[in-house]
Amino acid sequence: MLFITNRTPRQSAKSKRNRNISFDYNNTAVAQYIYFCRRNGLDSYTEILSDSFFRELKGLPQKTQLLFYIHGFNNNMEPTIFSNAQKLQDLINSEEPDLVYVVPIIWPCDDDLAIAFADDYWDDQDAADASGPVFARFLGKFDEWRRDKKQQEIPCLKRINIIAHSMGNRTLQNALLNWSEKFSSGNMPQLFRNVFMIAADVENETLEKNEDGRYIVDSSRNVVVYYANDDLAMPASKLANLKNRTVSRRMGMTGPEDLAKLPKNVYEVDCDNFNTRFDLKGHTYFLDDNDGNPSPIIKHMVDAIRSGRVTPANRSHVL
Repeated sequence: MLFITNRTPRQSAKSKRNRNISFDYNNTAVAQYIYFCRRNGLDSYTEILSDSFFRELKGLPQKTQLLFYIHGFNNNMEPTIFSNAQKLQDLINSEEPDLVYVVPIIWPCDDDLAIAFADDYWDDQDAADASGPVFARFLGKFDEWRRDKKQQEIPCLKRINIIAHSMGNRTLQNALLNWSEKFSSGNMPQLFRNVFMIAADVENETLEKNEDGRYIVDSSRNVVVYYANDDLAMPASKLANLKNRTVSRRMGMTGPEDLAKLPKNVYEVDCDNFNTRFDLKGHTYFLDDNDGNPSPIIKHMVDAIRSGRVTPANRSHVL
């Protein structure tokens, strides 16, 4: 499995092709560099550099689209992130083999005990904010590679999709905001086929004009917001954010504050009917249940990835 990270490596910060690379989970400092890597197995990783990384993605089967997975709060590489990424890959393969190739985008966060929730939450929120500019540079590297004259001889036509879970939506928001304002003169091209925002730990008005998440809307053909009113992580997030005098409700609990203020490519999907069946906290409900039954979100995403259209077509619907 290929992955991208800005975790600080145990080894030198300077990149080197084909070196073994490892990461100290107790070090949550945000590296100012991006590491393009391959996971060989449990706790076994190789740095391959961006040119090899992009070349491998381009060499995937013609029908295969890319699905970048940005994880949420309180997750580490082993076992959670890679396990979830592989499960996501397997569940989508069961619907349609080779439809996507899942690539985790990994930012540094803690995975401490519940008793440390408040400190952990703020550490992770700071890391998500600081990771935005770093992953903006990843977008810049990809754009440069795609526009290179040699690359243009046989251009890469892979469609790109994003799935961001929980606080990973904050990382996505900050990456696109930073890239647009620093590298694209305040503009945002349509980079993605679909952006799936699941249990998004961001303010529920963030996609509106002049808000920090506005570039998410411009970046994708479709933006699909999955939310659940009984997601127990959302009230805890709201309480934690009172420290910063932020009282807005979280998008993962309510959906967008006012769908009428958003362009027609934004959809909201109510997941109240099933979220607690897939996770006791009702927060990680996009994978499978204890019996291996896939979340309804899997088929919903597969249909949108396959066709480029969200079904049903009404902008607000219940799964």
